[in-house]
Amino acid sequence: MKQNSTVPRLLILTFCTILISCQEETKSKVNEIDLVKPNVIFINVDDLGWKDIGFMGDEFFETPNIDQLASESMVFTRSYSAAANCAPSRASLMTGLNTPRHGVYTVSPSARGNKESRKLIPIKNTDSLLLKDVTMAELFKMAGYTTGVFGKWHLGINPVEQGFDVNKGGDLRGNPGLDGYFSPYNNLPHLEDGPEGENLTDRLTREGIQFIKGNKDRPFFLYLPFYAVHTPLQAKQGLVLKYDNKFNSRKISPVYAAMVETVDQNVGKIMKSLTDLGLEENTILIFTSDNGGIRSISTQDPLRAGKGSYYEGGIRVPCLIKWPGTTIAEKKIEEPITNLDFFPTFMEILKVDLPDYKSDGNSLIPVLKGGAIGERPLFWHFPIYLEAYDSMLDDGRDPLFRTRPGSVVMLGDWKLHYYYEDQGMELYNLREDIGERNNLTATKPAKTSELLNLLKDWVEETGAPIPKVLNPDYVSERNYINHKKLNNDYY
Repeated sequence: MKQNSTVPRLLILTFCTILISCQEETKSKVNEIDLVKPNVIFINVDDLGWKDIGFMGDEFFETPNIDQLASESMVFTRSYSAAANCAPSRASLMTGLNTPRHGVYTVSPSARGNKESRKLIPIKNTDSLLLKDVTMAELFKMAGYTTGVFGKWHLGINPVEQGFDVNKGGDLRGNPGLDGYFSPYNNLPHLEDGPEGENLTDRLTREGIQFIKGNKDRPFFLYLPFYAVHTPLQAKQGLVLKYDNKFNSRKISPVYAAMVETVDQNVGKIMKSLTDLGLEENTILIFTSDNGGIRSISTQDPLRAGKGSYYEGGIRVPCLIKWPGTTIAEKKIEEPITNLDFFPTFMEILKVDLPDYKSDGNSLIPVLKGGAIGERPLFWHFPIYLEAYDSMLDDGRDPLFRTRPGSVVMLGDWKLHYYYEDQGMELYNLREDIGERNNLTATKPAKTSELLNLLKDWVEETGAPIPKVLNPDYVSERNYINHKKLNNDYY
């Protein structure tokens, strides 16, 4: 009996040993998976309007590669830049900090437009990030990544001082200069001239793909901030002719449309390189714009205004995020996000802790995994002036400026603009009035008060500087406009 009872005990012991071994093997595989660091490619197009891509419903622009990416990505229909023009938006993206925290409000100087039409002395602007500011590139370096930037930096003399191992074409400049979209490249930094006539967007992509190939066996962060589609408008003549011959109800610049298609072609090259190298499944690919498009080049109707304005046309941008195995392909997200959110998202993905750091954004991980962040206020602060591009087409608050000093708060569908020159306020319900035409401050005093209090608390908490000093050269707007009309130089 004793011998017989030993047999099942041995069988049970053997089974338990195998089970424990399987569990340990499974746990080991899970840990290995957890330790796999995804590559990250961040494509940041310059001045690309919210509507100016096929997947956003526009039929004029031909963007098959970006449309294909959209079919494989989460699509964010209410994605916002933290500022309405290049430098402050990029500073906020790179740090996760809103403009009062880093002091980059515009492309210097802050006193833009005719001095006689500025009622206040604007707040002094900072044109670069400080070296003490922790950048997204430095975050990836802390996690053991190789980092490279290919294109526009606009936040200092050299991005290698702020976390990038490789820099091709980036410094403090905001555009490639006269004739700069074709080689020779006007002495762009760390970018040798190519064959005469080589396109800059093509070249930056080729350099980026070489970076991918050189780092395919280790985790990398590739930041691809194309100079395109920023002015000066220059494009391949074949594509310009193609759009010149298309029906163009929105009167979009054919050169601009050709630049957009060139960007699309190069996004396709990036996607193909990932597939060819077997990296697609372990690469997060993000596509967005730094701010809204220029309205006189490509109208953003039904959105109001464009680049440089804090109406929707200036800050709402296209955004796609593809993370294989995590994001749901072609799922449209209506929850508002901002480019401030990318820094804390990467902190969570990389498991990097910065004890003395607090982002002004929120991690997008809950959204990417099918959940939500939850309703939260979003803020914009612009204590300076931006002169009008085109007084007839800008669709701003007045014809002289795209933006006068002000702040904005958004909560859900509600958005409040506050202006420091005259304490003017505009309240809009974006679900019912995406074009921001119907000011509801008079009919919705409780909502106006609620958002104004949120804004005042935020300004106080961040120490956001408010312009208060009167400009001694100021002439009232009405007198200024009348003077210009009398001299036939207003329109």
